[in-house]
This record gives sequence, structure tokens and C-alpha cells, in this order.
Amino acid sequence: MRSTIMAVTSMPVLRRLAVSLLAAALLGGGAVLAADSGPAIEITRNGAHPALPGPAARFTGRATVSELLAAHAPSRISVGSVSFEPGARSAWHTHPAGQILIVTAGLGWVQQEGSSIEKMRPGDVVWIPPGVKHWHGASATNGVTHLAIQEAVDGRNVEWLEAVGDDQYHR
Repeated sequence: MRSTIMAVTSMPVLRRLAVSLLAAALLGGGAVLAADSGPAIEITRNGAHPALPGPAARFTGRATVSELLAAHAPSRISVGSVSFEPGARSAWHTHPAGQILIVTAGLGWVQQEGSSIEKMRPGDVVWIPPGVKHWHGASATNGVTHLAIQEAVDGRNVEWLEAVGDDQYHR
């Protein structure tokens, strides 16, 4: 079975460019130009959103979640930073419009239901198509941090499912 979780190198050129620009904007800050009228640019300073413990119903082990950007209408895209300690992982879940993970530190794992566990390293960009059941988190011996980018459909950006058991995780 061919995995539908793809590394950025298998994405079309425009998607790779868009992901690269988004990552640069999120990680690099950048200059802001003032406008005389109309909507204003918002800058959320580093540390403005506290890292909160990942809820036990959605995570196994110690994970922290920082919402970096809530969706601003008409956009439906939100961005979070998620850090997992060694052995920690999300529950199985799906996203109605897909998800992009950009690994910023550590060594992580991602798995699509029915496929093998794949490693994720800093700089890797992972595209998870809409509706694909998957989980992601740290490896057994290393923590990992990634940005998670997803779009809401009908007000929801994720459907949480059952926990990933130790037997599934250690396969």
C-alpha cells in the first residue's frame, strides 16, 4: 500500500513554495508595513500564547500545545506548535481539509493507519491529506516539536479518535 503521507519533495512546486514561504513567515518574523486604512496587520509576539498541557483524551505522554494563530475570517487556517517528550504522541485523528506538519526540532514519528511508522526530522514538511486517519508524536527516545497547520471545514479542523496504544506505538 502506497502511503499518502508525503514528504515535501513529492508535493507540486507551488505547494512547496507556499509551504516554504509560510514556514519562513512563521519562523522568521519579518518587517511590517503600516497601512493608512483597511485591515491592519497583526503581530503576535513570541511567548504571547502559553504552552498548555495536551489534554489526556487527545495525547498519550507529555505534550504541550501553543496556539500560534487562530483562524481569522475569511481564512479558516490555524497554526499551532506542538512539543512531545520522548514516547508522547497524539491520538488517532483526521482533518477534514488535511494537515501540514513542519518539524522544527527533535525526532518524531508519523503513521497513517495501515502503513508503517515514518520518521520526521527538523526541516521535514509532512502533508497529510483530508480524511486520512493518522497520529504523530515523538520517537521512543527523542522529543519532537512541530508546527501544525490545518484548515477548518464547517467550523471543525480535526476529528479526534481513539488513543494510540503502546502495542501500536512500539511496532
